Amino acid sequence: MERVVGLWLNMSKPDAQTVSLQIRAWFEAHGWEVLEEWKDIIERRAQFLISLGGDGTLLQAAREGASFGIPVLGVNLGRLGFLCEIEREDVFGALEKVLRKDYSIQERLMLRAVVKRVGEVDLTHLVLNDVVFSRESTDPVITLQANLSGEPTISYPADGLLVSTPTGSTAYSLSAGGPIISPNVQAILLTPLAAHSLSARPVVVSDLEKIEIILSSGEQCLVTFDGRNSVRIVTGETVMITSSPIKAQLIRLGTRSFPQVVREKLRDRWHE
Repeated sequence: MERVVGLWLNMSKPDAQTVSLQIRAWFEAHGWEVLEEWKDIIERRAQFLISLGGDGTLLQAAREGASFGIPVLGVNLGRLGFLCEIEREDVFGALEKVLRKDYSIQERLMLRAVVKRVGEVDLTHLVLNDVVFSRESTDPVITLQANLSGEPTISYPADGLLVSTPTGSTAYSLSAGGPIISPNVQAILLTPLAAHSLSARPVVVSDLEKIEIILSSGEQCLVTFDGRNSVRIVTGETVMITSSPIKAQLIRLGTRSFPQVVREKLRDRWHE
């Protein structure tokens, strides 16, 4: 088998190019070929990807790699995040462990979201973080109805609604007041945005549920998938959300536990 590794860079990070050149030289000295073009990475069947950036960069790499079964190792060049496994100063020690196969693969739940609009072809998106429903300025408030496995369950009169994976629970959902869900829990989270009802609360459901979100009131709603692709739906149109059989694969070296990351990320520094 060819020894091929792919690099996924966030060029907006000042150190990304410098670190990528260092990593390339290191791998080449160990007899590996390093690729940066996504087409080449797929065709040559890279054994794994290294993302250089922050959590957002890792999410992009993991989402794209998931369909091809390519695991991703995240190198953090930004602020402390929940996902990146290693810091810049630890890169080469970590790569030594990877070449020794001294690591595990953590699978992350992904969502399949299908947009059903009147007179339009269904649109399907693969999501690792979240599906975001948000009102636009034309409506003072919208109502999003959530049906679980075909049964009407809860209505959210709000500015919007997030449907998140456990991975996405530490992103937008967290800032909106949603709970943190361990990546080992197979669940889907519904978090309202600026709810206009005291009964509109975050809900955690099984990953086996079929979730139908209907825009039941309001002229239109913007639906965004992992913060990158958006589509508008109008009153009565729906988005069907289920767990995907495709899983994102993250390389874990055992250097940062989830409780440790949560403790560091959410530490109340006012009381230190």
